[in-house]
Amino acid sequence: MPYLMRDVPLANRVVMAPLTRSRARNSDLLPTDLHVEYYTQRASAGLIISEGVWISRDAVGWHDVPGLFTDEQVARWKRVTDAVHQADGVIFAQLWHTGSASHPDFFDGRPPLAPSAVNPGLLSPTSSGRQPTVEPLAMSARDVRQTIADFARAARNAMAAGFDGVQLQAGFNYLISQFLNRRTNVRTDLYGGSIENRARFLFETIEAVGEFVDLRRVGLKAGPAWSETGEFVSGPEALAESEYVLGRLNDYELSHLLLMGMVADPAGGPLEDLAGDGMFRHIRKVYQGTIIANVGFDQHRGNAVLTDDLADLVAYGQPFISNPDLPARFASHAPLAEPKRDLFYGPDAAGYTDYSLLEG
Repeated sequence: MPYLMRDVPLANRVVMAPLTRSRARNSDLLPTDLHVEYYTQRASAGLIISEGVWISRDAVGWHDVPGLFTDEQVARWKRVTDAVHQADGVIFAQLWHTGSASHPDFFDGRPPLAPSAVNPGLLSPTSSGRQPTVEPLAMSARDVRQTIADFARAARNAMAAGFDGVQLQAGFNYLISQFLNRRTNVRTDLYGGSIENRARFLFETIEAVGEFVDLRRVGLKAGPAWSETGEFVSGPEALAESEYVLGRLNDYELSHLLLMGMVADPAGGPLEDLAGDGMFRHIRKVYQGTIIANVGFDQHRGNAVLTDDLADLVAYGQPFISNPDLPARFASHAPLAEPKRDLFYGPDAAGYTDYSLLEG
């Protein structure tokens, strides 16, 4: 079933979720021929949202992930988007900054930049394995302005690279979430304190990106729930503060909200009522634009949230890894191949571009 997402027509309501795959194994963080093949194989999705791509060198926090902040990166991504478009696909770039979730290994020993000097208590995926995070450097006012400008520049680069739009990564434990989280943001300036101040970074970023990209082509990945690890544990204020942030998104004519369901068991916590489809049922009343439901969906559950009007589109992650032609498999009720989990972040084509198509 087709869908019109603002001014972008989508052939169906099956979205390929953003998936980090660590195949940019080169010092310049360039997408390669493997990326061209990988995304083109999956162009039958109504919408592809790319893996998170770095907005700057300061943003890096996961090994072998491509960037979108140099001319060569833009040129290489243009090859990807051209191939996807030739296959009648639609692709958005997800813009990513990991903040304190990164590690000094990415910066020649310097701690990463973050809203405040608070160790988030996470594990950072470096080239030598997952390493505990450290106390980051608190961003100066100049750093904050520069980072907002970096998001805007990366958005401009995405359009130059031929992407149909962009999505800001404001979920999980990354930079924008760190500004929103009262535990990782203890600033005393205009970007800290009240939720209105802690959300300032997000909304200034949206507005800066809007200087270069029509906001109808700008989406956001976010949700009320953290991953419930380290300093990202939902407190009693979590739902009200999320309602404020997601409600304010209605002031902008954004492309979409990719709404993350619960990634941890909420039983006994302040968000337990958002378990299962409760997340989408609740936020549907808060956010008025296009909602893409994400996390833990199979075809049956995806169809159910669409039928019940809890979401407009459904994003699938792991099923798209091992089933490049997922919409066709859904349409014919064909069995799905299982992903090779040990190759999610492998170095080459194995577990990346070697999955069979339905007719194959």
